[in-house]
Amino acid sequence: MSLPLLLAPSILSADFVRLAEDIARMEEGGADMLHVDVMDGHFVPNITIGPPVVAAIRKVTALPLDCHLMMADPDRYLEAFAGAGATTITVHVEACPHLYRTVERIRQLGCSPGVTLNPATPLGALEEILPLVDMVLLMSVEPGFGGQAFIPSLYRRARALRATLDAIGRSDCHIEADGGIKLENIREVVASGVNVVVSGSGVFDGGDPVGTLRAMRREVASGMAV
Repeated sequence: MSLPLLLAPSILSADFVRLAEDIARMEEGGADMLHVDVMDGHFVPNITIGPPVVAAIRKVTALPLDCHLMMADPDRYLEAFAGAGATTITVHVEACPHLYRTVERIRQLGCSPGVTLNPATPLGALEEILPLVDMVLLMSVEPGFGGQAFIPSLYRRARALRATLDAIGRSDCHIEADGGIKLENIREVVASGVNVVVSGSGVFDGGDPVGTLRAMRREVASGMAV
C-alpha cells in the first residue's frame, strides 16, 4: 500500500495573536492536517498549550487535529484533548509505562492513536504496540523547541520502520516525522518512508506559508516522478 503524502504544518510556529488567520493560510496552502505540539514543562523543557486552545482551534477549522502530547503523564489528559476536538492523539513511548492501556483508551475516546519515539529511543520499543496504532511519529529533533537542526538518523530509522510495518502486514500505518524538515530536505524525508510531514519553522519562517506548503508538495511530487 502506498500511503498519500500528508502535510501537517505545526501551529507552534504560527502567530498566536493571529492564529485563526494563520490556520486559514495553512488551509489555503493545502495542509492536510494541523500538528498541535502540547508541552508540559516536565517531559520537555517548554510549556505550550492545552485543551482550551485545541477547542478554540476546532471552532475555526475542519482539518484533522494531530495532537502530539509531549507530557510526563498524558493519561490524565486524554479525555480532555479528545473532548476538545483532537483527531489523532500521539503519546511518547518514553512517557507511558502502560502503553497498551493508553493506546486502547485513545481509541475508546474516538481518536486515532499514535505513538512517538525520541531520536535515541530504539525502534524495538515499538515491537508489541505496532499492531494497535494508526501512526508512528519519529522525532527528527529532540522534542521541546521549534527551529532545531534536523537529525539525519531519521532517514535510516524511517526506512527500517517502514520495512517492519510492511513485514507485519501494517502497510496502512502512517509514519510521521517532526523536526527540522524544510523544503530543502522534504523529498529525502518522504523517500525514506515517511508519509506524514510536520513542519513548523520550515513553513512559517519565510513569511509565505501558503507558497511554502505548495512548494513542498511540488518538491515531493517531482521526486516521485524521477
